[in-house]
Amino acid sequence: MKAIVLAAGQGTRIRPLSASRPKPMLPVADRPLAAQTVDTAVDAGADEIVLVVGYEGQTVRDYFGAEYRGVPVSYAVQTEQAGTAHAVNAAREHIDGPFAVLNGDNLYDPAAIDRLFTECPAVCAAEVADPRNYGVLSTTDDTVIDIVEKPEEPPTNLANAGAYAFPADAKSWLEVPASERGEREITDVLARVVEQYAVTPVTLERWLDVGRPWELLEANEWKLAALERRIDGAVSDAAHLEGRVVVEEGATVEPGAVIEGPVLIRSGATVGPNAYVRGATLIGKDVSVGNGVEVKNSVLSRGTSVSHLSYVGDSVLGRDVNFGAGTNVANLRHDDADVSVTVKGERVSTGRRKFGVVAGDGVKTGINTSLTPGLKLDTGATTEPGETVERDR
Repeated sequence: MKAIVLAAGQGTRIRPLSASRPKPMLPVADRPLAAQTVDTAVDAGADEIVLVVGYEGQTVRDYFGAEYRGVPVSYAVQTEQAGTAHAVNAAREHIDGPFAVLNGDNLYDPAAIDRLFTECPAVCAAEVADPRNYGVLSTTDDTVIDIVEKPEEPPTNLANAGAYAFPADAKSWLEVPASERGEREITDVLARVVEQYAVTPVTLERWLDVGRPWELLEANEWKLAALERRIDGAVSDAAHLEGRVVVEEGATVEPGAVIEGPVLIRSGATVGPNAYVRGATLIGKDVSVGNGVEVKNSVLSRGTSVSHLSYVGDSVLGRDVNFGAGTNVANLRHDDADVSVTVKGERVSTGRRKFGVVAGDGVKTGINTSLTPGLKLDTGATTEPGETVERDR
């Protein structure tokens, strides 16, 4: 089984985090999001990975190379963002038999992907409370009989989860017409397969489509929860580590630091002294967490620095961010309502009671800056000392 992994999108809904790298290469625990997907495919028995790249595609190539975990890797280029069927069609020269299609920005239940490969032709489905924003599957006798895109009155609660195992014939059905949305949809290919084959629905126990900043936080919560305690770096005898904590070789934990897992501290990072890190937190490579800093349930990307006496909660910080001393993130509304974030010009509820800020690469805050819940700071944005920031910038 060849696995085609779609990793060409720009990720406009997750900006500013994707301003200079493709969304599938954003960090989830100790690897990029796309690597979590590729690992799932390899574990399920894929004998070749075909990565469809486009936006900032060299970043993907640099990470995966020509071979990943002993499995050969090939690349196809999607020159324009014209839909999922268009993306798969870009890889058609690599298809010579049954093939799987996975989204490089999704996290899948590994057992379900294993079954997906075995049951080919098959499609993954997830039971959702409100399926109106998904492709919805209808089934009978454990066979898919229909799929309808974003219906006002869904026939079932089975949402298409964007993972497919297609027969070899599907290669010739990839050139579909544009939909009403102006995109060439892989679901049109699935509909053709459903007409001619018995397609098995494979229900996912867990699935996450990472499209918006808080979903990247959720992805890290999922994967960090599976950490197994490992201490390879330099940890002071005067530090306290509790639970699922990983300190990679080359990382340092200073005296007085308290780390409550699940927490992953990557190589080159420094925590402390007297810092407090808790929740599902990723401290990326070469990150600096200063004296008396508290970090809770957050993602701190490579090269970021949070200076002394600061608080970062339920937030996602991009690369090379510099939070000045005394920077405080508010992550809770006074009215206790769910925090909203602006996505493509519209305020969208995160569904989370606690959510802090999203900071793009290179953001710098002045000392004693206060940041309000649901705030987005664009790449390279700055604040003045003592400033309270209440609107995106």
